[in-house]
Amino acid sequence: MGDQDLAADLSEQGYQIVGKHSAVKLCYWSRESLERGRDCYKGRFYGIESHRCLQMSPAIDSCNLTCRFCWRNQGWENDETMASFDDPEGLLDRSIDAQRRILSGFKGDPAVPLEKWEEAQSPRHIAISLTGEPTLYPRLNRFLELCHARGITTFLVTNGTNPDALRALEPLPTQLYVSVTAPNEEIFRRLTMPAQDDAWERLLESLEIVRGLRTRRVVRHTLVRGWNLGWADAYAELDLRARPEFIEPKGYVFMGRSRQRLGRDHVPEHGEIAAFAGRLAARTGYEVLDESPESKVVLLGHRSVERFLPGRAPAVATPTG
Repeated sequence: MGDQDLAADLSEQGYQIVGKHSAVKLCYWSRESLERGRDCYKGRFYGIESHRCLQMSPAIDSCNLTCRFCWRNQGWENDETMASFDDPEGLLDRSIDAQRRILSGFKGDPAVPLEKWEEAQSPRHIAISLTGEPTLYPRLNRFLELCHARGITTFLVTNGTNPDALRALEPLPTQLYVSVTAPNEEIFRRLTMPAQDDAWERLLESLEIVRGLRTRRVVRHTLVRGWNLGWADAYAELDLRARPEFIEPKGYVFMGRSRQRLGRDHVPEHGEIAAFAGRLAARTGYEVLDESPESKVVLLGHRSVERFLPGRAPAVATPTG
């Protein structure tokens, strides 16, 4: 981490810096799982054990979008850090060590079962999504390979504007999330403020690539009232380009640095998300499988598609369509 101001700012927010451009942060739901036995919606939808989930990023200060709804730090973007990148072997070890350091304070807490705390020392899921755009990390493939070799499932979240990286993924992550946060190019430009003029075209290309990837794929729509909530026909057209196993319409959450760019009036109610999800289901042929009102998210898919992790091994699914 080359910029001391950035490192200090991230540390104040609870990030553990684990390399030149990588960091770990304890997920809210990992804490909730340990202290109150409550798992996040990924547990409900996909069988994730929140207390054994490690949230990290190999691209802490590299992103080509500056989304208004993003709760993360912005203004630090620096692609030059990838010229001298973290080695994946050390990155995985340091990330697990950082998670253990964070969790050390929970040992002995009467609210935290000792057995559960001990399980948390050995992560079984890594969410590569914390901040930045992870596909900008040039050794991502090797990092995924190392995770899978240890029996750790990988959830990779991408903004979809780096199609070459998606095309080159080998191995594939256990689950691939692609964020589609606008129904058309005009709203995309206003809401995500991309660095590249052709970012929208890149996203469309990525959706075509995603359609053929043999892993479990999810298209997520982060929906902001007054900005991108609506346009079910246009979203359906984009979803059908990718034909993922699942679609997640999810409401924007007023938190972090997004509060400097948006207001509470931009936060939709769960009922609005559920109504939108129903319209999207009708237009795509997907079904409403589940929902988490607490997280303002609805799961669309087909009942014939397996949505729980098969034991501890990375899942492989046959693309739909």
